[in-house]
Parts: sequence; C-alpha cells; structure tokens
Amino acid sequence: MAGSGKKVNDHELSAEQIRWRCDPGRFGFRVTEDLGECPIDIIGQPRAMAALKLGFDLRSDGYNIFVSGEVGTGRSTAVRKIQETLKFPDKPPDDLVYVNNFGDFDQPRVLFLPAGRGCAFRKGMEDLVDRLRKSLPALEAFRKQRVELVEAAKEHQKKRLKRFERQVARRGFTVVQAQMGTLIRPLIMPLVKGKPVDLGHLEGMVEKKRFARKEFEKIKDKHGKLFQEMELLFKDLRKMERKLKEDLETLDRRLAEPVVRQAVDEMRELFDSPGVLSFLGQVQIDILLNLDRFRKPVEPGSPDSEEEETRADAPDTRVPYRVNVIVDNGATKGRPVIWETAPNYRNLFGTIEKIQDPSGHWITDHTRIKGGSLVRANGGFLILDALDLLSEKGVWPALKRALRTKKMEIQSFDPLNIFAGVSIKPEPIPLDLKVILIGTKQIYRMLYSLDEDFKKIFKIKADFTLRTRLNDKELYNYACFIHKKCTDESLPPFRREAVAAVVEHGVRLAGRQGHLTTRFKDIADVIRESGYWACQEKRKQVEERHVDRALAEGRRRVNLLEEEFRDRMAEGTLLLNIEGEKTGQVNGLVVLDVGDHVFGQPARITAVTAMGRGGILDIERESKMAGSIHTKGVLILAGFLRERFAQDKPLALSASLCFEQSYGLVDGDSASSAELYALLSSLSGIPIRQGIAVTGSVNQKGEIQPIGGVNEKIEGFFDLCNRKGLTGEQGVMIPARNLQELMVRKDLVEEVRKGRFHVWAVSEIEEGIEIMTGVPAGRPAAGGGYPEGTLFAKVDARLKSLARGVREFDPAAPKGNKEG
Repeated sequence: MAGSGKKVNDHELSAEQIRWRCDPGRFGFRVTEDLGECPIDIIGQPRAMAALKLGFDLRSDGYNIFVSGEVGTGRSTAVRKIQETLKFPDKPPDDLVYVNNFGDFDQPRVLFLPAGRGCAFRKGMEDLVDRLRKSLPALEAFRKQRVELVEAAKEHQKKRLKRFERQVARRGFTVVQAQMGTLIRPLIMPLVKGKPVDLGHLEGMVEKKRFARKEFEKIKDKHGKLFQEMELLFKDLRKMERKLKEDLETLDRRLAEPVVRQAVDEMRELFDSPGVLSFLGQVQIDILLNLDRFRKPVEPGSPDSEEEETRADAPDTRVPYRVNVIVDNGATKGRPVIWETAPNYRNLFGTIEKIQDPSGHWITDHTRIKGGSLVRANGGFLILDALDLLSEKGVWPALKRALRTKKMEIQSFDPLNIFAGVSIKPEPIPLDLKVILIGTKQIYRMLYSLDEDFKKIFKIKADFTLRTRLNDKELYNYACFIHKKCTDESLPPFRREAVAAVVEHGVRLAGRQGHLTTRFKDIADVIRESGYWACQEKRKQVEERHVDRALAEGRRRVNLLEEEFRDRMAEGTLLLNIEGEKTGQVNGLVVLDVGDHVFGQPARITAVTAMGRGGILDIERESKMAGSIHTKGVLILAGFLRERFAQDKPLALSASLCFEQSYGLVDGDSASSAELYALLSSLSGIPIRQGIAVTGSVNQKGEIQPIGGVNEKIEGFFDLCNRKGLTGEQGVMIPARNLQELMVRKDLVEEVRKGRFHVWAVSEIEEGIEIMTGVPAGRPAAGGGYPEGTLFAKVDARLKSLARGVREFDPAAPKGNKEG
C-alpha cells in the first residue's frame, strides 16, 4: 500500500472527500476592490434579526430583548444595524430636571420640559435670580421708605430711652452700660455723692456701718421699681423692633412684589407647562418671603459677584432656585439609544452626591442629584452587556425593580454606608424604555431557569447561531465583509483565490461542509493577519498563500503544548507505536482543549482478557479518572458482546481496558470503538495494525456513531506520523457519519493525494475491524455461529472456551452471567 495512492477498500476516502474546496470561479470579481460599494446584511442571522426588529418595534410591557449568542457572532453589530435601519417617527423625549420642593426640601420635584428646553429653563432661572439680586436693592423707593421707617423707629426709641434716663436721674440713679461676658447690658445704679455705686458695694458699706441702713433700704426699694420700669421699657422696645421688622418685611414685599412678579411672569410666558408653572408660583412666594437673600447689592463684574457664590461660609442665594438638568435631549434625534459599557450602580441609576459644610457635617440638596444611563435612555433604548451587569453587586435586582414598576428612584450610592443618615428622597421618575441585554446562551439559560422575573421582563430572545448555510448570497456577503475590513483598516485587497481560502476557513470553523461560521471576530483576525503577511512581502494584493500563512502562524503561536506532546511521543517518552502490529492494543484519538487551542492527540488503549466472571473492568473508572460519558461507553461494550456472542452461552469473561500513560480525567465516548477493537483483538488473538488510529463511539448494535473534533483528531495523528516519517501505511479511521464535517489542512490533503497517508470512514464495527486487522469480521450464519476463519468466529470460540473453563474450575459457581 505504501506510496500507491490507491484505496485499500471502498471505505477509504479520496483527497477530495476530506476537504471541501471553494471554487474561486464562483466570485464575479478578480480582487475585492472591484466590488466597490457593497453594503452587506448581517450574515446568517435572519431569525435573530427578525426577533430584534419585533423587539425594537413593539412597545408593550415586558418586551425587552435578550440578545443570545457567542462572542464574535455579530451581536452588537446587529443591534447597531437594526437600530440604524428602523425609523423612529417619535419626537425626542422630554428633558428631565430636578428643582427644589419649597414645601419639603428633602423631596425634590421632577419636572419635564420639551426636548432642549431644560437648559434654557436653567439659564432663565439663573438670570432671574441674578437680575433680582441687582434690581431689588437698587430700588430708590425701596431704599428711601426703608430708611424712613428705620429712622422713625430709632428716633422713637431714643426718646423713650432719654425720658427713662431723666426719670432715673430725678430719683437719684443713673443708667450705665456694663460688660457681662460678651454682652453689654444696661444697669441702674444709685448715685452716692454724685458717683454711681453698685448695690452690692453699697450693702457692704452698710454692713461696715459706713452707710445708713435706713437710707439703703429706701435706695433698694427705688431700685427695684426702676428695674421693673426698665424691663417694661425694653419689652416695649422689643415689640417695637418686631413691629419694625414686620413693617420692613411688608414694605419689602409691597415694593418688591411688582418686580418679582414681572420677572417670574416673563418665565411663565417662556415655560408654560403645568409643572413648571406650579414651580414658578412657589418661587415667587419664596423670594418675597426671603428678600434678605437679595439684600446685598452686587455690581456687575465686582469680586463679590463671584466670591459670594464660592465662599464656603456664605449662603448661596441661587441654590433654592437652581434647576438641575438630569437629562438634556436637545441634540437627540428621535428616541435615545444609550450603550452603557460600565453598568455599575452609579453609572446606571445615578446617585446623590454630598459635600462637607464648614462645621464638618455632610450635606446635600437637589442640585447634587446625578442621573444615570437609565434616565438618559428614558423614552428610548438602553443596551447593556449581561455579564458586566450581573458582575455588579445589587445592579440586577435594582434594574428588575425599575422595569417591573416602570419608575426609578435615584438614591445615594453609599457602598460603605458611611452617609446613611445624610440623604434626600427625590421624586421618582416614570420610566418608558426598552432594555437590550447582550449575553451568551449560558447566561440566558441561567437567568431563565433561576429568575422568575426574567421571563416576564425579557420576552424577546434574539438567538444568534454560530453557523449559516453556504450559498451564493452568503459567499457574496463574505466577500463584502472582507472588502469592508480591507477598506476600513487600510489592508491590501484580496484576490478571489484568497477570498476562497477565507471561506474554506469559515467552513472549517462552522464544523460542517455546506455551512459557514458566523463568528466574524475570528474571520476578521484572519483577514488582518493575511493583510499583514502580504504587506511584509510588499505585495499589493493578498493571495491565497498569505491566508494559508496567517492560519499557520496563528496556529503556531498557540500550539506549543501540542508540539511538546508530539516530541515526547516521537522520542518514546510517551509509549505509542505507529508501525507494526499488536494484539489487544490500538491507537485511540482524543481532543485536548487548553483554552486558546484545541488539538487532537493519539493515545494507546490496551485490553487484557482472561477467564472469569468479572466482566469488563474500566481502569479509568476504578481509579476515578473517568467521566460519566466515558463510563457509559465502556458499559455499552458489554452490551455489544452479549448481543453478538452470548445468545447461546453465558458470557464468562474478565477483561480490563486502560488508557495507558493517562494522568488526567478521561471523558466522552469517542474512544469506545477503539476500546472494542482492542477487546476483540485480545479475544481473537489477531493483531491490530498500529499505523492506524481510531475514533468513533459505538452502540450496542455495533453501529459507529459520530464524534466531535474529527479534523483535529486526524491532524493530530498525521502530525505525529509526519514527525517520525510517513510510511504510506498510516492513517485514521473515522465514523462515516462525520464525512460532512471533514475540513482537514491542505498539507494533509496533499499527503492523502500522494497515498502517503489514509483516511477511512466506517459505519459499523465489522467494517472497522476488517481494516484494522485485514481479516474478515464475519456475519452470523443461518444456522448460528460465524464462518470459519473470520475474526468473530475466533472471538466466539474463545468465549466458549472461557465459559467451559469457568465451569471446569468452579463447578459450584452459578450458571448465570455476572459480567459488568
């Protein structure tokens, strides 16, 4: 067979069968730049695009969208494209502002204004306050009448005080101002020899008999009466001060009211929505009740005009009247579309900031409310990455609550709870938006199964597939995708042969002939790297060899572990025969996934059979190094032996199966056919060709079932044989049901074409064992048993011999079968 290039039997595959080739003639261009303008649709996702369109169009409750699919399948691109193509006739949503609630400062009010009017309203309120701060103190009548009232009150106060002082003097007393701590208070003191003397001092003189007690008692009595009169006087003066204050406030309001009303009326004419008019009415009342805030005149450009607003110890007269614009839709066209790339609690829901006042206390007000992307997307669409969202503590429950109740409350974001007692409660914001979550299929299944609210809130699933059918339309779309990448990233254009090579890689990634992958992240990487190698050769166009090199270099960057395994096998550190024949020994094929690289690897499988009733022992299972699927595959082998060889006798067998030099977990049933071949070889005594590696699972009827990673398995054994030197006797045997998945490397195809390597496809155990041994398997004869000289006849004879031996050596043993 060596070097012949001919088939051994009908099961051997030709070079054309193990790799689908894309005919460059299917493309109607020479190089991709000939395509010119070629807008492309989202490739291979009609189901998902239809779901997205429905989700974007339908505004009913709960019809939020979960975009499900693997990374690189164009999920985000599809969302952007559907968003751009859909026409939204709606006008932009209203601007959203928070203002002071003059009835309850802890509960700021939310107002809605037409798009673009929020900032105008804020500027209008700032201008109103600034104008009043300048105009109110400058009123001439205001100044004059205020001075007259104050002067009149002062004059009346002076007269009352002078009258009282004269009364005090006539009675032999005087009024002095005494320092008492930080205060100065008037005291009434008696005059003794023309000098004021304190009563306490005078009493001391009486005790020392330096002053007559009788005279002291008279002075004391007069002092008490004068003190009472002084208290009544100051009580009247305080009443006068309160009356003056009330009169001044009344005067202020009477004189300021026309000015304030005029300024507020101008705002009413500009902003006439009901909520704004109510707020302006409260503003007018509050200004008239707090005119002292506007008392200090501020000249334009004076230092005070800036310093008064920035000094930490100066009250900001603008704060109660400031407008906090949370959402400005002035530049929004139609419904807003917000992509939140960092969906933490603060960014998504907003927060309430705090500052420290001069005394060190934390304070806040309505101007420190900050909106998040949820309110900015209100009236439109909010797009989030599901994994990022679920990674943030507390965000998912808060989002569900907002979507369920259709309102959002902005709260203080205090992760350490250090400001728990310092906050305000802004009025909730009504929500009308659609949320689009982009995530994997695993995240979707997890949320759907574990969260009862999820299925009520996210009723639309846009499911992105990993592959699409190969047809002329999708081939054209692939070419357009390559052309767009070349244009966007300034890469050399691709010749049509290079485009065909990219398409073939897309078929391999899809895992099935007749299909193309939709993981365009991987395709884009190949396009970029192919362009790079063309530029390295100073070529103006990307050719097929550049694509081949990009694929080879990409594989070389990540296959270090694969090469180390291959070298160990070639050196003999890992025992593996790829030439000659062995009984009870076969080369199986496994797939190793190391994260960034998946590769096939041959593994020696051995079987030992003996007399006994232990059945088939799986050493991997017994050593707890096998998964449940592998264990099931081994148990199926016993079912096959019972079905083929235990219909006329008990199955008296003790056998063991082992993956030699395997030190990790073994799972999957793709090696079950190889294990069965080893078992049949051991029972029959017929050796197996070691130059053939086997993959495929088997059922109890002996049918070979398809497996995964077929291309990687073929290439893994080919690379080892190539490393040690191809003999022309080597090859891989695969399930026939995997034929549509074959897309092996070009270098392997060439060796198959030359007859230096072989690939066989079988459908049942009989076909496989004949290729492995060169001996006919044998079919059951009409009268029972198998034809003489066939492999199955030898197996049957051996099993009969084992059964007789068990009876001879253990006559007391039960006649039934105890195999595993």
